[in-house]
Amino acid sequence: MTFLSDVWYVAWRELVKFFRAKVRVVVTLIQPLLWLGLMGNVLEGFTKSPYVQQMLGTSSYLSFMTPGIILMTVLFGGVFSGLSIVWDRRIGYLEKLMAVPISRGAIPLGKMLAAAIQGGIQVLVIILIATAFGVRFAAGPLGVLLILLVAMFFSSILSGFSLALAVRVKTQETLMAVVNFLTMPLMFTSNALFPREAMPGWLAAIAKVNPVTHAVAPIRELTLRGWDWGAMYPGIAVTVGLALAIGIWAQWTFRRATAE
Repeated sequence: MTFLSDVWYVAWRELVKFFRAKVRVVVTLIQPLLWLGLMGNVLEGFTKSPYVQQMLGTSSYLSFMTPGIILMTVLFGGVFSGLSIVWDRRIGYLEKLMAVPISRGAIPLGKMLAAAIQGGIQVLVIILIATAFGVRFAAGPLGVLLILLVAMFFSSILSGFSLALAVRVKTQETLMAVVNFLTMPLMFTSNALFPREAMPGWLAAIAKVNPVTHAVAPIRELTLRGWDWGAMYPGIAVTVGLALAIGIWAQWTFRRATAE
């Protein structure tokens, strides 16, 4: 219980910082609106072709794209979680935090939890915007809840990786360069925005093992078709398993780095 309270203390501090940054909050709310409103409607004409509808599994590109936008939003939010470690080290707060009677392993886990909650808030905003644009979630309210949970676990994967990397990286510029180098290829070598059937063979092979593809599969299933555990289970298992593994790795890396 003490460890869990330590995790929540760290997460609560990160959430307070997030909500105090009014501009950051506004941007995180507006960004999904731009993606859905612009890209979703620009590419809507592609679904006039029956062949494209067959590949997408729907006659609405906006409905197909919404799960991808959900993951893209939490992906970019998660990978920048490591910046808080770099910033805390720069202002001296990290040393103060490690001097108090708090479990060091709770620090990265608390930051991961905060990133997951922030991502969950963004996902709820995306779902509301998508619904206003005419997207209907086939699995209903319970399906929306499961979409939220899968997205939060996916956010933990990226935030944990970023935090483990930030322990070793000394500057914000270096960390941003590394995560920017990784995020775009990770996103565009998946089927988050375009079906795998439309990709060349080599890219489709990469997309098949991409964690983004595994995470988007259950979300898209819940959005377009409804409850099919056979179709959703593999993606959920991979996403949750990776989140737990990355969380353990981030905790171990942080303990080891701060003990040196």
